Amino acid sequence: MPFPDFDAAESANNVLISEERSYDKDNLIVEFQQHFVKLTDEQRSIFNEIISAVEAGNGGVFFVYGYGGTGKTFLWNTLSAAIRSKGQIVLNVASSGIASLLLPGGRTAHSRFRIPLNITEDSICSIKANSDAANLLRETSLIIWDEAPLMNKYCFQALDRTLNDILPTQSASGSKSYFGGKVVVFGGDFRQCLPVIQGGTPEEIVSSSLSSSTIWDDCKVLKLTKNMRLTQGSLPSDAESIREFSEWLLQLGEGRLGGPNDGRAVITIPDDILIQDSADPLQDLIDFAYPSILQNFNDPTYWKERAVPAPTNEVVHDINDRLLSIIPGEEKEYFSSDSLCQTERVEDVFNPNMYSPDFLNGLELSGLPPHRLVLKVGAPVILLRNFDQKNGLCNGTRLQIVSLGKHVIEAEVISGSNIGFRTFLPRLSISPTDKSIPFKFQRRQFPISLCFGMTINKSQGQSLSKVALYLKNPCFSHGQLYVALSRVKSRSGLKVLILDEDGKVTNKTVNVVFKSVFSNL
Repeated sequence: MPFPDFDAAESANNVLISEERSYDKDNLIVEFQQHFVKLTDEQRSIFNEIISAVEAGNGGVFFVYGYGGTGKTFLWNTLSAAIRSKGQIVLNVASSGIASLLLPGGRTAHSRFRIPLNITEDSICSIKANSDAANLLRETSLIIWDEAPLMNKYCFQALDRTLNDILPTQSASGSKSYFGGKVVVFGGDFRQCLPVIQGGTPEEIVSSSLSSSTIWDDCKVLKLTKNMRLTQGSLPSDAESIREFSEWLLQLGEGRLGGPNDGRAVITIPDDILIQDSADPLQDLIDFAYPSILQNFNDPTYWKERAVPAPTNEVVHDINDRLLSIIPGEEKEYFSSDSLCQTERVEDVFNPNMYSPDFLNGLELSGLPPHRLVLKVGAPVILLRNFDQKNGLCNGTRLQIVSLGKHVIEAEVISGSNIGFRTFLPRLSISPTDKSIPFKFQRRQFPISLCFGMTINKSQGQSLSKVALYLKNPCFSHGQLYVALSRVKSRSGLKVLILDEDGKVTNKTVNVVFKSVFSNL
């Protein structure tokens, strides 16, 4: 053993370790047995290989590669139950808040490993060698990191560097082990969205991904190929249409549609999932996603598994404004208080008028709530910040408004593992991380926005019964179109509205795929 066992009293005093060992073992044994018999042959083979690595205690890095619906989350849950039922520790993390809610005891990777937000090639995690967080990592048997392709490769290298500092382990050959000799399992789909690089070229974006990391050469890729999301609850007579739709999604995600693809290709969307020949196509799209809205808007389950994704915030705002006007009730407005951060010195501001409150109020940035927030009781909203992750309140969680107070908003969770949980949301001071802004400012506002519609990136990691994709503007980054179309549980639950440059309905759109990201798989 490279480290001495912890004294029992020391472990008991570590809140993080105690929390991870507080699971009911008897319940977990039953859960594991129920899950294990449902594993497919592919899932069972991967499960056995990972469990063997954990039991061997020699570390190992794996990547479970499967497109949306192949049962990665079910595999994570089975692995977690198996290991935790033995009293061992599994750390479940995900690259996005909404994905972390699908994992038992899940956290975002940034919060669990204290990864810097502004990551660089030389970054390390903010974990000290003698801290409770470090002691938790020493006791951990397995780390599962879902939706890994979303993160910059420097995040994984920062964790590797940190673990090798606090867990100095040598392999049998004398070479340095990755991640301090821990077994680490990444999961995800490189057909989906890649790390966001502001103004980055395709080459820079691909170069920032996990598959371009130095870690990747020693990462074993394990593949899942059967779409469980589309086949679940289906009839045998639907098998052929499911197979065709699944294959079409794969071809789209890998850039095999529309002829030669140099990063962008124009593709034709099948007629049966298109909105066409309509006097008001947008209203038809809305009616498909939200039928009988006036009769059902107060029911939290009505909003749970339906959404209108779109590529840009501008289009999402159009959808949200239109639907908010439809549901009954009195509107309530909340205005933000915006100001320059105290770190901004007066002499750094070249033109004070440019940074007036009116100018700051007019800024609309990704991840920032609007200056003018208009809400109604019953409306669905989405959290824009990690608020209370233990209770499922994190960036991407969907809620329904219960009451609108002057200083707090009451809302009920309608997505993730804490559906039905009610909470009070206060105003928060939020500073955008957008590097295109040459100064730092903060907006004090409720950390939410309407989510009748949502950006495609926000929909990643969600499984929905009804998806109404609105392409007023074409998708502009790798994997966006694939993400939007693969959220749905069945082909019949999907409709797409595409407008051309003249605002006319069309059946063609742009699909962006950087094929070089697949070269190392």
